[in-house]
Amino acid sequence: MMLERKGYSVLPAATPGEAIDLAKTHADKIHLLMSDVVMPEMNGRDLAGQITKLYPGIRLLFMSGYTAEVIAHQGVLDDGVAFIQKPFSMADMTEKVREVLDMALDKNQG
Repeated sequence: MMLERKGYSVLPAATPGEAIDLAKTHADKIHLLMSDVVMPEMNGRDLAGQITKLYPGIRLLFMSGYTAEVIAHQGVLDDGVAFIQKPFSMADMTEKVREVLDMALDKNQG
């Protein structure tokens, strides 16, 4: 809802499987995958791998209630990926989304 209030088009999905199905059937380009890191079904990195196969240029933004250091230590996310810690404000989230969308592709994929 926060992103829609800021004018972004959003394809909400309750589960990773639903997100993959949406990505497979969506007719337009998807510019950003914003995903929790820890989820039932599969983790955010695995979901991103599936979505990236469908949309190779997609930007990735991960979020979690855990700190980036804890997530990195668990090996769930690679160093240097875009991350925002929950809870976050609307201003922090929209700033981070804009930052990730404006990143050069090679920086996001590193």
